[in-house]
Amino acid sequence: MVEAISRRYIGSSWSWCSEASMELRHLRYFLAVAEELHFARAAERLHIEQSPLSRAIKELEEELGVVLFARTTRSTRLTRAGALFLEHVRRVFAALQQARDSVRAAAQGFDGQLRVALSDGITPSRLPALLALCRQEEPEVEIRLTEVPLSQQIKGLHDDLYDVGFARSDEAGDGIVALPVWNDPLMVAVPARHPLLAHKRIPLEEVLRYPLVLCDPVACEGHARQVDRVLRRADMEPLVAERVATCDLMMVLVSAGFALGLTGAAHIAASREQGVVARPLTGRSPLLTTYLLRLNTEPSGTLARFMERVQAIDSPEANNPTPNDDHDSLEEPEP
Repeated sequence: MVEAISRRYIGSSWSWCSEASMELRHLRYFLAVAEELHFARAAERLHIEQSPLSRAIKELEEELGVVLFARTTRSTRLTRAGALFLEHVRRVFAALQQARDSVRAAAQGFDGQLRVALSDGITPSRLPALLALCRQEEPEVEIRLTEVPLSQQIKGLHDDLYDVGFARSDEAGDGIVALPVWNDPLMVAVPARHPLLAHKRIPLEEVLRYPLVLCDPVACEGHARQVDRVLRRADMEPLVAERVATCDLMMVLVSAGFALGLTGAAHIAASREQGVVARPLTGRSPLLTTYLLRLNTEPSGTLARFMERVQAIDSPEANNPTPNDDHDSLEEPEP
């Protein structure tokens, strides 16, 4: 079983033969060492002695013909080959877990399961409403949520790790349908008592005079890309003080007076940080668009009904727009 899954999810980058001696324990041991980066801690986590763990890793490296870990007396780190192998091994265990979950769900009488990938963060006020609606209308369908970078979501859709996903980008490549489903006004997150709070609506040029904390283009690829489109409308280079993987951390830094932030109105409204004030930009308010991603195939009945619920969900922010506020989608081509 492991060999079959490995062929499918680890791919042609590795040479697998029918008489391969690799066992599931080799992958489990490798995963523990890769996550702990310490053989003694990994052995303790696995409840085994360090000697058989080291022996199993050596067997795995000999089987693959590569060195997975660079080891010294003081440290253990993944080699480039090891880091790549880690990505594939995680997909193997994800596939195994999903197989277990599907079988258990079937045994308990569930009709199905939806595996939903989340990238870039989706509007906080919408996700609880969507999940509540799904539970109300189709409680027999189990929904499993996984947060991953956009590149992993796209690969996971192709590899049948996910049924559907949400992201801030429609650039998903061939074979993926990107459906725009939600929009949120892009707002400036301003520290309390900041001089820019003198503006009810802040000119973009004024925003660019101050340090910014923005989403990381690797961790939040779609979000970063949409915000970058807005920043390029001004003939000034942004002063990026920090890149962060989450909007929550962005709000922490803004609240501390570290920098200004740029994100959706719902993210600012949902923040628990007290010292953050939301201000719109002058002119037509840009919108952050959330896309639903799925394979370009006929959706199952379960997925089709899920998509209908997604379209039916709106956020409180969208129902209470700023008076006389015109919006400008970030996905529109620039003039």
